[in-house]
Amino acid sequence: MGVDVATHEGSLYRILSSAVVPRPIAWVSTTTGEGVDNLAPYSFFTVASVDPPIVLFAPVDAPDGLKDTPRNVRETGEFVVNLVTMELAEAMNETSATLPADESEFDHAGLERAPSVVVSPPRVADAQVALECTLHDLLDVGGSTLVLGEVRYVHLDGSVTTDGKLDVRDVDAVGRLAGSFYATTRDRFAMERPP
Repeated sequence: MGVDVATHEGSLYRILSSAVVPRPIAWVSTTTGEGVDNLAPYSFFTVASVDPPIVLFAPVDAPDGLKDTPRNVRETGEFVVNLVTMELAEAMNETSATLPADESEFDHAGLERAPSVVVSPPRVADAQVALECTLHDLLDVGGSTLVLGEVRYVHLDGSVTTDGKLDVRDVDAVGRLAGSFYATTRDRFAMERPP
Protein backbone atom coordinates (compact mmCIF):
# COMPACT_ATOMS: atom_id res chain seq x y z
CA MET A 1 0.00 0.00 0.00
CA GLY A 2 1.24 3.48 -0.77
CA VAL A 3 -0.11 6.84 0.35
CA ASP A 4 0.37 9.85 -1.88
CA VAL A 5 0.07 12.74 0.54
CA ALA A 6 -0.92 15.11 -2.29
CA THR A 7 -4.05 13.08 -3.08
CA HIS A 8 -4.76 11.46 0.31
CA GLU A 9 -8.09 12.52 1.76
CA GLY A 10 -8.15 13.38 5.44
CA SER A 11 -5.49 13.64 8.08
CA LEU A 12 -2.29 11.60 8.27
CA TYR A 13 -2.59 11.60 12.07
CA ARG A 14 -3.22 7.85 12.42
CA ILE A 15 -0.41 6.91 10.01
CA LEU A 16 2.13 9.26 11.59
CA SER A 17 1.18 8.44 15.18
CA SER A 18 1.38 4.72 14.36
CA ALA A 19 4.70 4.95 12.52
CA VAL A 20 6.58 7.22 14.94
CA VAL A 21 6.56 4.93 17.99
CA PRO A 22 6.99 4.74 20.86
CA ARG A 23 6.66 8.42 21.63
CA PRO A 24 7.59 9.78 25.06
CA ILE A 25 4.80 11.56 26.89
CA ALA A 26 5.11 15.11 28.19
CA TRP A 27 2.64 15.21 31.08
CA VAL A 28 2.43 18.98 31.26
CA SER A 29 1.23 20.91 34.28
CA THR A 30 0.32 24.58 33.93
CA THR A 31 -1.64 27.12 35.95
CA THR A 32 -4.19 29.54 34.52
CA GLY A 33 -4.01 33.24 35.24
CA GLU A 34 -6.90 32.63 37.63
CA GLY A 35 -4.92 30.00 39.57
CA VAL A 36 -6.47 26.76 38.25
CA ASP A 37 -3.94 23.95 37.87
CA ASN A 38 -4.11 22.12 34.52
CA LEU A 39 -2.50 18.76 33.71
CA ALA A 40 -2.54 17.11 30.28
CA PRO A 41 -0.49 14.50 28.38
CA TYR A 42 1.12 15.20 24.99
CA SER A 43 2.95 12.53 23.00
CA PHE A 44 4.46 14.81 20.38
CA PHE A 45 7.38 15.54 22.72
CA THR A 46 11.18 15.61 22.56
CA VAL A 47 14.41 17.39 23.48
CA ALA A 48 15.17 20.23 21.06
CA SER A 49 18.51 21.47 22.46
CA VAL A 50 20.96 20.68 25.23
CA ASP A 51 22.67 24.07 25.42
CA PRO A 52 20.45 25.83 26.26
CA PRO A 53 18.33 22.96 27.62
CA ILE A 54 15.14 23.16 25.53
CA VAL A 55 12.30 20.64 25.38
CA LEU A 56 9.30 20.87 23.10
CA PHE A 57 5.83 19.46 22.90
CA ALA A 58 3.34 20.03 20.11
CA PRO A 59 -0.36 20.02 20.98
CA VAL A 60 -2.70 19.61 18.03
CA ASP A 61 -4.91 22.71 18.13
CA ALA A 62 -8.55 22.45 19.16
CA PRO A 63 -11.17 23.31 16.51
CA ASP A 64 -11.62 26.73 18.16
CA GLY A 65 -7.90 27.47 18.66
CA LEU A 66 -5.34 26.72 21.35
CA LYS A 67 -5.99 24.02 23.92
CA ASP A 68 -5.83 24.96 27.61
CA THR A 69 -2.17 23.96 28.08
CA PRO A 70 -0.56 26.09 25.33
CA ARG A 71 -2.94 28.93 26.17
CA ASN A 72 -1.80 28.80 29.82
CA VAL A 73 1.86 28.65 28.77
CA ARG A 74 1.40 31.67 26.51
CA GLU A 75 -0.33 33.58 29.31
CA THR A 76 2.05 32.69 32.19
CA GLY A 77 5.29 31.68 30.44
CA GLU A 78 5.70 28.60 32.65
CA PHE A 79 5.07 24.85 32.70
CA VAL A 80 6.34 21.57 34.16
CA VAL A 81 6.93 18.35 32.20
CA ASN A 82 6.27 15.34 34.43
CA LEU A 83 7.55 11.88 33.43
CA VAL A 84 4.87 9.22 33.05
CA THR A 85 5.87 5.87 34.55
CA MET A 86 3.85 2.68 34.72
CA GLU A 87 2.40 3.36 38.17
CA LEU A 88 1.07 6.72 36.91
CA ALA A 89 -0.28 5.51 33.54
CA GLU A 90 -3.93 5.23 34.58
CA ALA A 91 -3.89 8.65 36.25
CA MET A 92 -2.24 10.13 33.14
CA ASN A 93 -5.03 8.67 31.03
CA GLU A 94 -7.62 10.22 33.37
CA THR A 95 -6.05 13.64 32.80
CA SER A 96 -6.65 13.34 29.05
CA ALA A 97 -10.39 13.79 29.68
CA THR A 98 -11.94 16.92 28.19
CA LEU A 99 -12.72 19.17 31.15
CA PRO A 100 -13.76 22.81 31.37
CA ALA A 101 -10.79 25.19 31.69
CA ASP A 102 -11.83 26.07 35.26
CA GLU A 103 -11.67 22.44 36.45
CA SER A 104 -8.34 20.90 37.47
CA GLU A 105 -7.20 17.55 36.08
CA PHE A 106 -5.13 17.08 39.25
CA ASP A 107 -8.38 16.96 41.22
CA HIS A 108 -10.24 14.98 38.56
CA ALA A 109 -7.58 12.22 38.64
CA GLY A 110 -6.99 12.42 42.41
CA LEU A 111 -3.32 13.39 42.00
CA GLU A 112 -1.25 15.04 44.70
CA ARG A 113 0.52 18.26 43.78
CA ALA A 114 4.10 19.08 44.79
CA PRO A 115 5.43 22.64 44.75
CA SER A 116 7.87 23.67 42.06
CA VAL A 117 11.06 25.58 42.89
CA VAL A 118 11.45 28.04 40.00
CA VAL A 119 8.01 28.17 38.32
CA SER A 120 4.47 28.57 39.67
CA PRO A 121 2.70 25.48 38.26
CA PRO A 122 2.89 22.48 40.58
CA ARG A 123 4.40 19.17 39.55
CA VAL A 124 2.91 15.70 39.99
CA ALA A 125 4.10 14.64 43.46
CA ASP A 126 4.63 10.99 42.45
CA ALA A 127 6.47 11.73 39.19
CA GLN A 128 10.03 10.38 39.42
CA VAL A 129 11.30 13.08 37.02
CA ALA A 130 9.93 16.59 36.51
CA LEU A 131 11.32 19.44 34.41
CA GLU A 132 10.40 22.98 35.41
CA CYS A 133 10.37 25.13 32.27
CA THR A 134 9.92 28.71 31.17
CA LEU A 135 8.59 29.58 27.73
CA HIS A 136 11.26 29.88 25.05
CA ASP A 137 8.93 30.18 22.04
CA LEU A 138 5.55 29.25 20.60
CA LEU A 139 5.50 28.34 16.90
CA ASP A 140 2.46 27.67 14.74
CA VAL A 141 3.05 24.69 12.47
CA GLY A 142 -0.04 23.83 10.47
CA GLY A 143 -2.73 22.64 12.88
CA SER A 144 -0.35 22.37 15.83
CA THR A 145 1.44 24.74 18.17
CA LEU A 146 5.03 23.87 19.08
CA VAL A 147 5.72 24.87 22.67
CA LEU A 148 9.44 25.21 23.37
CA GLY A 149 10.49 25.55 26.99
CA GLU A 150 13.84 26.15 28.62
CA VAL A 151 14.47 23.73 31.46
CA ARG A 152 15.19 25.75 34.62
CA TYR A 153 15.06 23.09 37.35
CA VAL A 154 15.07 19.28 37.37
CA HIS A 155 13.53 17.03 40.02
CA LEU A 156 14.90 13.47 40.23
CA ASP A 157 13.56 10.93 42.69
CA GLY A 158 16.33 9.00 44.42
CA SER A 159 14.83 5.73 43.15
CA VAL A 160 15.89 6.55 39.58
CA THR A 161 19.42 7.74 40.27
CA THR A 162 22.72 5.90 40.59
CA ASP A 163 25.74 7.79 41.90
CA GLY A 164 23.83 11.05 41.56
CA LYS A 165 22.90 10.51 37.90
CA LEU A 166 19.60 9.59 36.28
CA ASP A 167 19.77 5.85 35.55
CA VAL A 168 17.57 4.84 32.61
CA ARG A 169 17.61 1.23 33.88
CA ASP A 170 15.50 2.38 36.85
CA VAL A 171 12.98 4.45 34.89
CA ASP A 172 9.91 2.48 33.85
CA ALA A 173 8.68 5.15 31.44
CA VAL A 174 5.50 4.77 29.43
CA GLY A 175 5.42 5.70 25.75
CA ARG A 176 2.53 6.30 23.40
CA LEU A 177 1.84 4.09 20.43
CA ALA A 178 -1.44 4.69 18.56
CA GLY A 179 -5.11 4.44 19.41
CA SER A 180 -5.38 3.10 22.97
CA PHE A 181 -1.96 1.39 22.90
CA TYR A 182 1.05 2.29 25.03
CA ALA A 183 4.47 0.74 25.63
CA THR A 184 6.83 0.54 28.57
CA THR A 185 10.62 0.57 28.68
CA ARG A 186 10.93 -2.67 30.65
CA ASP A 187 12.65 -4.60 27.87
CA ARG A 188 16.00 -2.93 27.42
CA PHE A 189 19.18 -3.87 25.60
CA ALA A 190 22.45 -2.10 24.98
CA MET A 191 24.65 -1.72 21.90
CA GLU A 192 27.91 0.12 21.70
CA ARG A 193 28.00 2.90 19.14
CA PRO A 194 30.64 2.28 16.45
CA PRO A 195 33.63 4.66 16.32
